[in-house]
Amino acid sequence: MFFLRLCSKIINHWMSILLRAYRSYLARYQIVLHQLWHLQFRYSVYCMIYSLMKHRAYSGAICRSDIRNAYSDEAAAAKRCRRHMIETDEFMSSNNDNLLTDDMTISAAYLKMKTLCINISLEIQADIKIHDQNILPSSIDLPNIAASLYSTELCKRLKGFLSASPPSRPLQHVAELLIATANFERDLDSWQVRPVHGGVLSRELFHDYIMVWIEDTRLHLLDYCKAEKLSYPAASTTSPFVEQIYEQIRESINEYGVVINRWPQYLMSLESAIADVEREVMKALEKQYMETLMPLRDGIPKILEKHVQRLTRRQSVAPYVVPNQLGTFMNTVKRMLDVLHCRVEDILKSWASYLTIANGTTLFGEQMNSITVMLRKKYKKYLQAIVEKIVSETQANRTTRLKRILEETKETEGESEMRERMQALRAQLSDSIHNLHGVFSCRIFVAICRGFWDRLGQIVLRFLESRKENRIWYRGSDYALGILDDVFASEMQKLLGNALQDKDLDPPQSVIDARSILC
Repeated sequence: MFFLRLCSKIINHWMSILLRAYRSYLARYQIVLHQLWHLQFRYSVYCMIYSLMKHRAYSGAICRSDIRNAYSDEAAAAKRCRRHMIETDEFMSSNNDNLLTDDMTISAAYLKMKTLCINISLEIQADIKIHDQNILPSSIDLPNIAASLYSTELCKRLKGFLSASPPSRPLQHVAELLIATANFERDLDSWQVRPVHGGVLSRELFHDYIMVWIEDTRLHLLDYCKAEKLSYPAASTTSPFVEQIYEQIRESINEYGVVINRWPQYLMSLESAIADVEREVMKALEKQYMETLMPLRDGIPKILEKHVQRLTRRQSVAPYVVPNQLGTFMNTVKRMLDVLHCRVEDILKSWASYLTIANGTTLFGEQMNSITVMLRKKYKKYLQAIVEKIVSETQANRTTRLKRILEETKETEGESEMRERMQALRAQLSDSIHNLHGVFSCRIFVAICRGFWDRLGQIVLRFLESRKENRIWYRGSDYALGILDDVFASEMQKLLGNALQDKDLDPPQSVIDARSILC
């Protein structure tokens, strides 16, 4: 027995020497490069204890007090945690008197916080490795004891740091810290470490900041839309303002990738903010081109109706010529509908697959769909307004009024006489088509021409429907339809050439319906 007690004292004596040397070594070298060696040394110490204790197993008296004296787990974890925290003490609010003032310093601070998360994770990994070797008694759950302390202390440190240096946007250094924090939480879960009250919950840490980022993004883009004066582009087929704002929208959205990939529920807030901005872009565009849109009475908001009436009274009797500004406006709306909005929606849709609820239905898309519907309605409304304006111009003059021409046509007149009667109308149609071609992009030009063609066809159709019992009017109407088909098809083909699609030359529905009466 005397020999055993002597061995125990010798073991305890040497263990105390080893641990004092170990603590002294760490006190002198508190840098990240020595952390891995430190973890390996901890593991070696535990193994040494285990090896020595195996020689005492025959006595059946393995004393837990020996282990507690050699290494108090919770106290040791607190010391190790504190050594890591020292590296970031300078960034806390009580020690941060205007220290983080420039971008480089802020970025470096966030990098240190990221490193802190990684180092704490490595500490827990080492504790798990030691625990898996069954060195300690089963009653000592080293990973959970240490991890609960690490997690709560790290959470306090992260809260204090973010409060002292709040992230204004999801920039790269902010994103890296967010990723490190989320990875720390994920690792604890994958290692089956028990959750602890007050521990790291990455989403809770960043939630308020993320909501502020989204709102700031919305307000910043809305302010850009509400600029005092948006001038007309000197020579541009689309509005530079719209191109620039959509570029900013895409850049802003892309910053949120790191957030949405981890917490897709923020996609709804981001979608709503972007939809608000797109609505404001459309309002700003209409405001920018308000004077150009004024003559299109049926294509502008009703609240401007009275003002338009007063403006119309003051207008001269000169033929209406579609201005280049109207072309820029329509080209821009078309580009928003076909390209710019789709690009934004595609970015958001790429994240929507992560966003599901219990029954498997997705929540994303309502706001983006509403923008698509809004743009489609605006485009269609202004397109119809342009067609109506041009048609009204052709019907304003007695010599080009199609209904009057049909009414004055005699049954004995042939096609040549009908062409002569419609000569002024044909010339005006040709001039209008050339004017449209010089102002609008290809597909808008085709859409307006076909709308123009269809509206004139409707005049012939209504004329025939009111005289179904009197076939004497059929011949003149048939000639008129043929002349309209010839003018629109030939002019469009001459101006667009190979860019014209076969379906673009098909007669519109009103012409088809009118010909069905003539058959």
